[in-house]
Amino acid sequence: MIELPRFATAPAHVRALDFGHVTVLVNYRNGHVQCLLSAAAALWRDTAATGRLDVMPSVLATRLLTTGLLVRTLTPIPWPAPLIAKGSSASWGSAEHPAGALRPAPTRTTTAAVAALATVLAIKRLGTPSTTMPRLTTALRRAVSTCRQPATHDQAQAAVLAVRRAGWYSPARTACLEESAAAVLLLATRRLSATWCHGVAPDPVRLHAWVQTDNGGPAAEPPSTLAYTAALTIGARHQHQL
Repeated sequence: MIELPRFATAPAHVRALDFGHVTVLVNYRNGHVQCLLSAAAALWRDTAATGRLDVMPSVLATRLLTTGLLVRTLTPIPWPAPLIAKGSSASWGSAEHPAGALRPAPTRTTTAAVAALATVLAIKRLGTPSTTMPRLTTALRRAVSTCRQPATHDQAQAAVLAVRRAGWYSPARTACLEESAAAVLLLATRRLSATWCHGVAPDPVRLHAWVQTDNGGPAAEPPSTLAYTAALTIGARHQHQL
């Protein structure tokens, strides 16, 4: 067991979402996700208020330090309390989620959409799995910085659908992370901005990535996406950016 410091803090790339029955921590630097039940979540909040690690049991503190969810400091550095997230009623496992891949509706698949998806897949392959997320978010931030005007909902939806159809024929994994990132890159080739979102939903705890327009409307997403609370957004002009 590591020697525990007196003080610690949560780095800026760690996000915490409080769903009431569970608090979810996401480390956007190494991809680690940790769920804290009520007692452990209360200890996280207490430590956040003081920056002092001595209020936390050693087993929990060691776990949070070794996963990078907390880092050592020389002085107390409190950090913000978890974001209060959207709750949900218990589904008892009966919430509807498509089981298996569905062939996307016919739509125009452009060379640019294929290129955007290939770029995302290349970024994922150019390094270790633990650094996939920071490589991808860095590319997205650079892309959206070149944009000159916001995409309309129709433009954003067309981009998502074009990438989705390209992904259907791709031999590599193409799920929400790859699809949403490629759609943002595709829009950026036309200097159009959209917001890339990565969030969490409860019951069961699950993660999802999607694209939304500046007015907050998800593009080409089912109603179930509204159950997610965004932990990180790129392209939006508000507080969830890194």
